[in-house]
This record gives sequence, structure tokens and C-alpha cells, in this order.
Amino acid sequence: MSDAAARLNALDQEFVWHPFTQQQGWSEETPLMIERGEGVYLYDVEGNRYIDGTSSLWCNVHGHHHPVLDAAAKAQFDKVAHSTMLGLSHPGATELAARLVEIAPEGLQRVFYSDSGSTAAEIALKMAFQYHQQRGDTARTRFIRMREAYHGDTIGSVSVGGIDLFHATYRPLLFETLAAEPGDAAHMEQLLSAHEGEVAAVIMEPLIQGAGGMIVHPEGYLRAVRELCDAHGVLLICDEVATGFGRTGTMFAVEREGVSPDFMCLAKGITGGYLPLAATLTTEAVYEGFLGAPAEAKTFFHGHTYTGNPIACAVALANLDIFRDERTVEALRPKIELLDRRLAEIAEMPGVSEVRSRGVMVGIDLGAHDPELRVGHRVTLEARERGAMIRPLSDVVVLMPPLAISETELTDLLDICVESITAALASLPAPTA
Repeated sequence: MSDAAARLNALDQEFVWHPFTQQQGWSEETPLMIERGEGVYLYDVEGNRYIDGTSSLWCNVHGHHHPVLDAAAKAQFDKVAHSTMLGLSHPGATELAARLVEIAPEGLQRVFYSDSGSTAAEIALKMAFQYHQQRGDTARTRFIRMREAYHGDTIGSVSVGGIDLFHATYRPLLFETLAAEPGDAAHMEQLLSAHEGEVAAVIMEPLIQGAGGMIVHPEGYLRAVRELCDAHGVLLICDEVATGFGRTGTMFAVEREGVSPDFMCLAKGITGGYLPLAATLTTEAVYEGFLGAPAEAKTFFHGHTYTGNPIACAVALANLDIFRDERTVEALRPKIELLDRRLAEIAEMPGVSEVRSRGVMVGIDLGAHDPELRVGHRVTLEARERGAMIRPLSDVVVLMPPLAISETELTDLLDICVESITAALASLPAPTA
């Protein structure tokens, strides 16, 4: 290790607290310092190259250091880096809102900006609640979420989460929700009927629950939930933070079943993975429910300092240009076919209990192991040695590469994944009698 790398590692160990990381275990390992990126590759401070197998936490779309995105950011820097949207506006946010509405499902007409997936979900929850209250439906105070749901880490978004490992500690701080069985339309109908007139909204990730372990919903489930919400006067919030911008093979996952939600939450890929930006899209009917004289206090009292940051909006507009000009979604089809073929082979590997995927969102489940063995983490370390960066969800190995990955690069990533799973499972201690 070079002196420069050693110094950075020492500083990290002494001062940095990493997200979703047990720091005691972290301190026992050498931190990996990423210095630059190019295409689908990341490079550490020692010059080692890694395939970005999880799109830098599911957000990179067109690869790192893309010239169009770089140019958009630099051009906006020459104008203004930031200006508030509280009482002001700016061209980038205005134009981006129009572009998002243009590509969104029919009926979504209004765009409220924030800066992360958590806040996008939080905004949808607050809007849904306030909308019903201002209409006089004051009994509609409850929310239905999926079991093993994940919608972010703010208190409101955690309240509609359902992953005990992440959320159980905070239960005393949270509002109560109703939990639906993923993929079970009959159970959703039971919940809505049992709580008739009490539910403000259903919140769900369409088609596949990402952080829950890549839980795939059956065909038709999303459409059934939409119809049940309509029948019971309930709003539908679709969290497309992970599934949006091509991840399931269409621009938005809801397109797969022809569904238009009342709210759609966007983040991650909205800037191609370059900058923090999020958007909550909603209908004109919801928007009109907040209109009134100032004295009526119907305003949506919510906002963020960096809401609609001009640089982020400029990059987001360039991101949409690339989707259009490079036909990014259409170019995914042969890659998804390749991925599906290889995943069918991986599903037969010893030690693999199940493979779950939608488009280019993949979870390779290695089954239930003693948490102390950290099997998923072992796979991560083995992959790193072989030149790929992946991050598991417990013992589910997650693959979600940039959409721009070539078929050759995708093959390399899958080969490394197979070798890493094999090596990690071989390293486990023999079971005791």
C-alpha cells in the first residue's frame, strides 16, 4: 500500500462513520478508496480497476465520466451553482419538470423536487395525508405498505418500511401502518375492506422490492392493486426510486402493467447517478386539493434547501437526452436476454437457493446462513479480488450494473460473480456434528 493510500485509510478509520456499516467490522478491514471512474469501471487510489456491479448503489445509468453529463454540469457551474426554489424558480427545474411529465405515466402532471429517495417518499406520504384531510376525509389517516418494504431512512419513510433489521429499533418513533403480503391481491383486498374509509394510500415498489431482497411480484399484481385502490377511494404511491429509469426494462416499472399511480417517487437514476436529486410526481387532482387563499392554510408546508438544485437539474436534463439519443432502454433487450440465460445457470449452482430478477435488477439468494459467517460479505470480498464491486443484502448477492454496460462487460461481471460465490461458499467452516 502506498503512503498516500495508508494516510487516507487512517483518516477514514479515525473520523468517518459509514452508512449501513457495522464500524467494528469495518475497522478490522482496509477501506477501499475509490478515486475515479470511467464507463462501467471504478478505480481505487492504487490504480486497481473494478466493474461497478451495483451502479454505485443502484443510481449510475450511463457510466462514470460521461462526456454529455460532465459538460452539462460544467456549463451550469458557469451560470449559478444554487438558487432556492422557495419563492423563486429557474430554467432547469422548469424544463426538467416538463420533460418528466412528458415521459411519465398519463395523469401525472405536477413535480415536487427534493434531494433523495427517502424525501421523495416522505413527500408523497405527507401529500396523501394532507390531501384527504383538506377534502374532509379526516378518517383517512392510515397507510398500507408491503411486508419487507423499504422506502428510505427518514422517520416517515421508515414508518412504511418493514425490514426488521433496519427498522425495528425505531418502532417507538414511528406511526403505525398496515402490512400487506407482497403479491397477494386477496390480502390487499381484505386489508382495504377491513379498514374501509381509514386508508389514505397504499405505498409500494412496483414489480420488485429492491432492498427487501429483490422480492418479485407476480404478473398482474400491480394492476390489481391499482384497481383495488380505485374501488376503495385510496391513493396509490409507486416508489420508483430503485425501479425507475430503465431498471426493469422499461423507463418506469409501472409501464409494464399499464398503471398510472397517484404519486410516483423518483431519485437515484434521475441524474444518471451524478448528483443528489429527487422528484415526487402527482396528479392535477391532488395538486388542486392544495389550492386556496393563504388564510385557508392549504399550502404544502414542506421544502429543502437544495430542492431542485440547478446543477442537478441540468445534469438530469442531459441524462434524459442520453436516454433518447442513445436509445438506452431499447438497447437493454439483448443484455437482459443474456442476463436471464446466465442467471438460469447460476440458479443451478450448489449453494444458491433462488435467483430473483426483473430487467437488470438481480438478487442471488444464498439461503439462510449463520449471520456471523457473513456469506454475502465474503462474496463481496472475493469479487473485489477478481475486479468487481458488488454489495449484498445480507446473504442475497445483488447485481445492478449501469445500463450502459456492454454484453462483454456483463459477461465478465457474471463470471466474477460465479467464481466469487463458489470461493466464498468453499471458505465456510465445515458444519459441526
